[in-house]
Amino acid sequence: MCPLPLAAAAVAVPGTPLRLLGRGLAAAMSTAGPLKSVDYEVFGRVQGVCFRMYTEGEAKKIGVVGWVKNTSQGTVTGQVQGPEEKVESMKSWLSKIGSPSSRIDRTNFSNEKTISKLEYSNFSIRY
Repeated sequence: MCPLPLAAAAVAVPGTPLRLLGRGLAAAMSTAGPLKSVDYEVFGRVQGVCFRMYTEGEAKKIGVVGWVKNTSQGTVTGQVQGPEEKVESMKSWLSKIGSPSSRIDRTNFSNEKTISKLEYSNFSIRY
C-alpha cells in the first residue's frame, strides 16, 4: 500500500466536503487567464510505485484538474487542464519527478490546446 502523500492529506480539511473544494478549485481557475488542456503518457517504471496517487496529490497541490490511470501497456496516461503556467508545472513534474520509487524514461504530450472552460471539477484516479 502506498503511504499518503502530504498533498493528499492537506486536501482533507476537517468539516469541509471535498466536492466543495473541487468546485472551488475549478471556479478559481476559470478566472486565471487562458486555460490549457493536454493529454499525457508516462513511460518507465510507473506502475506499482504509487505513481497515480502521487500524480493526484501533485495536481491538487499545483491546482490543475483532470485524471490519471494505468494502461495495459505498463504506462500511465491521463489529461491535465488548468491555467497555462500550472499545466506547464504539471508537465514538468510528469516528465522529471514522478513518485519517489518511479523511474520516468519519457513522457509524451499530445492534443495540447487552449480551452474555454474546464471539463473537470477536480483531479481523479481512473480505473
